[in-house]
Amino acid sequence: MTGPGTAPRDSWATRAGFILAAVGSAVGLGNMWRFAYKASEGGGAAFVVLYIVIVAFVGIPLMTSEFVVGRLAQESPARAVRRLGGRAWGPLGWLFILCGVGILSYYSVIAGWTMRYAFDAVRNAIPSDTSSYFGQVATGWDAVGYHLLFMLLTIWVVAGGVKGGLERGNLIMMPLLFLILIGLAIWAATLPNGGPGYAYYLRPSLDRLLDLTTLASAAGQSFFSLSLGMGALMTYASYLKSKEDLGREAMIVALSDTGVAMTAGLIVFPVMFNFGLDSQITQIGDSTVGALFITLPRGFEQLGRAGDYVDTAFFIMLFFAALTSAISLLEVVVAATVDGIGVSRRRAAIGGGALIALLGLPAAFNTTFLGNLDAVVGQFLLMLGGLLTAILVGYRLLPQADAELAKGLPHAGLRRVWAFLVRYVAPVVLIVVLGFLAKSTWNAVVGLVTFAR
Repeated sequence: MTGPGTAPRDSWATRAGFILAAVGSAVGLGNMWRFAYKASEGGGAAFVVLYIVIVAFVGIPLMTSEFVVGRLAQESPARAVRRLGGRAWGPLGWLFILCGVGILSYYSVIAGWTMRYAFDAVRNAIPSDTSSYFGQVATGWDAVGYHLLFMLLTIWVVAGGVKGGLERGNLIMMPLLFLILIGLAIWAATLPNGGPGYAYYLRPSLDRLLDLTTLASAAGQSFFSLSLGMGALMTYASYLKSKEDLGREAMIVALSDTGVAMTAGLIVFPVMFNFGLDSQITQIGDSTVGALFITLPRGFEQLGRAGDYVDTAFFIMLFFAALTSAISLLEVVVAATVDGIGVSRRRAAIGGGALIALLGLPAAFNTTFLGNLDAVVGQFLLMLGGLLTAILVGYRLLPQADAELAKGLPHAGLRRVWAFLVRYVAPVVLIVVLGFLAKSTWNAVVGLVTFAR
């Protein structure tokens, strides 16, 4: 189905292109540090076990649901939920657009940092005083410049179309990201004093398995990491024309994303412990900023000439992770614009990207604003979108969704398990996590209002 005055809807050229694009949407900067920190904070092995359980019983069913709705509707999420669910579900479509715009507006600022660091790493221009250097990079006109440059690159990729932009870009970047990640993990395993880092990361604290705080933390991280609740994966699935097994595709994407997150931890902690930077873990907290842009470069610098190659590979990998996620966020907005008002993809990408770039300026000047926006949009609203998607699919669209899923998964018993998880397990888990986030979200909202004044 197409929007008014548009050409026939584009589609993926290959199954591999769709899978790599979906993995690219899920894999982002949060995989590279946030998972590792949350694991260490939540009891190591206990957190990892809970994370895997939640991915299996909540993440994969919800991802499958997004894939099903996208392929069933063959429209952008904003139009799909309204057409399939009725007018009452229209606000969910707007929530997806809000999440895409809101998250990308500050995510592109952070991605601009990765671009700056990658450029400087190639030129061997990252100074020893990484704290002061990051202070210069993170805010001000330098941050604005790289934020705008990153948005221009994102617009260029998305404007290229599904095959020529999204698919081609992910077919290049994702294999390179995997190769760099594996190479760095192998290198980290050779560090003479990295053993305590592995122990810190995956130390067994199985008593934490029954800790509700650890459960909520694992659920929040898994949901954030899998790129659910924002309509990105639903958008990508709307370009599918084949009868692939959507449950299998969701499992591949989820396992790939989880593998990247866990492997990143096998790099971060050995490096920090090998170079005596472990005392800074508690100072950094759960900040992606602290580890990625201050502490790790400090460790790489101690390697001498070899460190120049390691930090170059590391920041190129981060840049790829940031870009593949960013193009999926912009695609949500572009797909809604193309399907909704019938403008060309190029105009939608330029217009939507320019608006998002403008909205990202406050985050480029103030990291506190950036953090508060992430707490509201990147966590709370994201999971609210996931909860509403589970309710829509589980209680409003289940017969249609089951029939669509059956095209690639004829086993009725497995589909009944999926329906049970979507209807009963996922909503309960997400309601619990949203309850845990309520206070911090409210504080973030107050911070945003204060900044606006």
